Amino acid sequence: MPDAGGQRGYKEYKEEILVGDCVAEMAALPAESVDLIFADPPYNLQLGGELLRPNNSRVDGVEEEWDRFDGFAEYDRFTRAWLEAARRLLKPDGALWVIGSYHNIYRVGSQLQDLGFWILNDIVWRKSNPMPNFRGRRFTNAHETLLWCARSAEARYTFNYEAMKALNDELQMRSDWLIPLCSGPERLKRDGKKAHPTQKPEALLHRILLASTKPGDLVLDPFFGTGTTGAVAKRLNRRFIGIERDADYAGLARKRIAAVEPVPAESTLLPAKREEPRIPFGTLVERGLLKPGTVLFDASRRFTAKVRADGTLISAETRGSIHRVGAEVQGAPACNGWVFWHFLDRGRPVAIDVLRQKVRAEMGTAH
Repeated sequence: MPDAGGQRGYKEYKEEILVGDCVAEMAALPAESVDLIFADPPYNLQLGGELLRPNNSRVDGVEEEWDRFDGFAEYDRFTRAWLEAARRLLKPDGALWVIGSYHNIYRVGSQLQDLGFWILNDIVWRKSNPMPNFRGRRFTNAHETLLWCARSAEARYTFNYEAMKALNDELQMRSDWLIPLCSGPERLKRDGKKAHPTQKPEALLHRILLASTKPGDLVLDPFFGTGTTGAVAKRLNRRFIGIERDADYAGLARKRIAAVEPVPAESTLLPAKREEPRIPFGTLVERGLLKPGTVLFDASRRFTAKVRADGTLISAETRGSIHRVGAEVQGAPACNGWVFWHFLDRGRPVAIDVLRQKVRAEMGTAH
């Protein structure tokens, strides 16, 4: 139910698709109520005439009225209006993603900075199956650009670094993403033709929402189209509001999202290491998991160090923390001592991090 001011409380929203102009609909939502905004606005492609393949077959392009603007000034006014509305809705620690091509993303980026957003990354979505340049007069347009922005430079935005690393086979996720265009069964069709000309792949939204939201967060998509953001949000146990001015697109989105089954809540996100309790190495000594005098060694058994009663190590003339001693024996600028140092457990070498995880598990059980 709306509150006295005519706005709904944001906690009421779980799955909501609003039909209408995005700026007007955003004005009716409560301020500072949204955790994340994903925006796929019109690109203002400025296309002139039909595009034909070498065999004279017609390429399905973006010819809809919603992508037509009377020059850059009109597009800039439109961009500023929806960005201002979006900024009002974001929580102080909220963030915004916007996707575009060379036609519009630089104009959008300039206004983002003018309005006080803090750009965190520009992500290159590299398409593994881009449409070729049929006329042979330019390079093939094989990517689009995403801007990820915090509401301000001081915002404590969400970034699930460990989840992104896990998604990338334990390698730090880079800012160039190789993801195919939306195709096959995922591509919605009507009468054998694409239902929407710019439907984004669910894999792209999966990565964005997994990276920058938590289960239960409220995600807003002001250019909802056929509901990719909503489908992925529901699957990952995020709440969403979609705004779409075309009633036909909104109808397709509702039908699509109704068929989505959320995954089990415990499967939606890996815990971030920064949220785990900090366990000093000395705790292992205090608890008797490693006794003073125990000899630790690296995986290759090239270096050794002894555990001291105060939770430090000593190796030859080097004394200090597990990290400092590990770095100095290698002549390295830094070292993660938890994975560098090992001990013998029933005759086999085991990283001391196993003992840290054991203590964490006990602390979790206690709570």
